Order: sequence, then C-alpha cells, then structure tokens
Amino acid sequence: MNLWSRLLISLTCAGISLWAQDQPPADAASPPATPPPTPLLTNTGKPIVLPFECTREDIQAAGFSCSEEAPCPIYLELNAAASTGGRYYLAGNIHSDAVTLDSVLLGSEDAGRTWSEIHPRIRASGLDHLQFLDPETGWAGGQQLFPLPQDPFVLLTTDGGKTWRQQSVFSDSAESRYGSIQEMYFASRTKGGLVVDRSLGGDPGPFALYESADGGETWTLNGQSNKLLRLNAPTPDALWRVRVDAATKAFLMERRQGERWTPQAAFAVNLGSCKLPPP
Repeated sequence: MNLWSRLLISLTCAGISLWAQDQPPADAASPPATPPPTPLLTNTGKPIVLPFECTREDIQAAGFSCSEEAPCPIYLELNAAASTGGRYYLAGNIHSDAVTLDSVLLGSEDAGRTWSEIHPRIRASGLDHLQFLDPETGWAGGQQLFPLPQDPFVLLTTDGGKTWRQQSVFSDSAESRYGSIQEMYFASRTKGGLVVDRSLGGDPGPFALYESADGGETWTLNGQSNKLLRLNAPTPDALWRVRVDAATKAFLMERRQGERWTPQAAFAVNLGSCKLPPP
C-alpha cells in the first residue's frame, strides 16, 4: 500500500471518529415488556380462591345484564388434572350460570403447596383435557364456548409448563367452525390424536379423528363417522381426579394412594359476582 493510500485511510477513519463524537449518544435499547406475574396462591388447607375481577369489557362481551341490584354469580370449574413428579397441573374455566368467561390453566412447582396461573386466560374458552408425557412435554385441549362450542385448539409446552403455544385443530381457521374435543391422547412427543364432535356444524360424519405428527403444531383430518370414534389409546391409570366437594363448596384435586383418594389441593367454586361498574 503506497503512502497516499495509507494517509487517505487515516484521514477517513479520523473523520468518522470525529463525526461520531459530535453525535448525541444513542438511547439504550429498552428491554422487552413482560406481562406482570400472576399472584402466587398458597395452599393453607382451606379452598384457594382464584382471583377474579369482572370488568366492563367482560360484561359487554358476555352479554350480561348485571347490576348492583342483581349481580351475576361467577364460578370456577375444574375439569382435568395431571402431574410430572412434583409438578401439578389443573385445567378448567370460569363461568356464570349461562356463559363461559375464560379458560383457566393452573400449575404448581412444589407438589401443590403453591399455585399460579401458567397461561393467560382465554376469553370465552374452556380447557377439558390435560396430558404430560414427560417432565417437559405436555398438552391442554379445549375450545371456544361462546356462543356455542367451536374452534377447538391445543396448548402445547416443551419446557414443563413455563411457556405454551396455542394451535388450532382446524386448518381452515379463518372462519369459526363448530366443534369440541371429546378425547385427546399423545403416544409420543410427536404423534397425537383428537376426537372432535362437529355435530353442531352439520358436517358429514360429525365425529372426526384428527391426527398430528409434529407434537400438536398441525392437525390433519384422518377419518369421520356418524358414531362416536375412539382413540387407540391405552386405558389410563387414574392417578388423579377432580371432583366437587359439597361440604366445602370446592373442587378437590385428589391423588390415588392404593384404595384411597387423598386431597392435594382445593379451589373454591364461588369466585364472586359480576355487576356493571360505575362509569
């Protein structure tokens, strides 16, 4: 390299350096916003009351006619339980006497001593099915429930419930279609099946078998019948059950130990009421 070339490079670099010093410092990149953590619910032996606050948007979306004089009672419903080691999971919904408001997915990292909501509530939806194949891989199945069961979906996790992805069962999900998941089973991390009842939509062969080869990311119709279909799944070992206890007005999560069922957690059925807030 000749002298002139070296001098030109030196002047250019110096110019760039001086120009950079004349500029105002760039703002540091703001960290991405993260949703606020859900409250940690402690199991004290009494029924845990899930936090619920009825907003004006909730009332409008559900078509409520709630008021101070005639509030609408709100209830919790739990439908499925699962576990992997000391991690416990529960799935269900929040509803009024006539309308489903939100889905609910609960998790405990310490064998039921404390609980939190591990997925945001999905408006007008409910979760009815839970399965964990191993400590990291699990699925929750449900559907929209307002005004009628439609648009079935699966929530899937590959990190033990820390994060979830929602995937529609129907590939042509641009338009809503009636359907509810009747049965769900995964034989491996990739291979799974669903039985969907599409009878409200008037589809031919209203009971449909959907299968996935990629862990629930996508679903393919693989059969339909006028009779209820069944998955080729082994009879589950009923280690867990969820039931309503009339005495405590709570849903009990119970674990089978021999011939006995032992409560591990209880969640109050009554969550309060909806009434139109002041403007």
